[in-house]
Amino acid sequence: MTTSNSSASALPTGLSDLALAERIGQGDQRAFEALMRKYNGKLFRVARAILKDDSDAEDVLQDAYLDAYRHIGDFRGGSELATWLTRIVINQALMRVRKERRRSSILPFRTTLTHEPESPEAQVPDQQSESPSESAIRAEMRRMLERRIDELPVAFRTVFVMREVEEMSVEETARCLSISPATVRTRLFRARALLRESLARDIDTATADVFSFAGARCDRIVAAVLARLNSSDQIDQPVR
Repeated sequence: MTTSNSSASALPTGLSDLALAERIGQGDQRAFEALMRKYNGKLFRVARAILKDDSDAEDVLQDAYLDAYRHIGDFRGGSELATWLTRIVINQALMRVRKERRRSSILPFRTTLTHEPESPEAQVPDQQSESPSESAIRAEMRRMLERRIDELPVAFRTVFVMREVEEMSVEETARCLSISPATVRTRLFRARALLRESLARDIDTATADVFSFAGARCDRIVAAVLARLNSSDQIDQPVR
């Protein structure tokens, strides 16, 4: 097997997944690098959805890539390469969960739930430009959402990330998790419902402090008013 890892050569672009797989099978590490860069984001999010830890997700993703590299000859193009890779990542992540016993109780992927219809989601357009304060608010909202996603049961969390974050189809998600499309829809519906409930509690808690006036803001306004009151421009004195 010949191995090409020259840093001077450009990454192969524009190749189909099957062509990349064939070149990887021939030992082309540049093709393997191109494959990893293509799917890193998606596969990392799937691993993290299961493990709830960035470092563990990175470790699992590395293990999964090595496993895929060793067994790339098993990929025959019967399914999409992304699906094949996602299955490897899921298996590696679940093995990590079982090995480390991080959770005392994990909802099995094959648990049958009562089917419920999906509810439509509101479309929130992205802003073209943001002020620093708007960026900070969006970052805090993202962190809050990530915390609440982490609290979902692993089966719901994984489906939510695959469907909503990675925008994988119902059918592809079902194939990756070896469950039915109806179960995918049910778990997504339940995940959305749980997220709505937890985020609503967060909003209720935060409402009491919205537009907070105490602290530095209060001190700043009082100081400014007193300064103006005592300035030489002050014309009138209060009527007694």
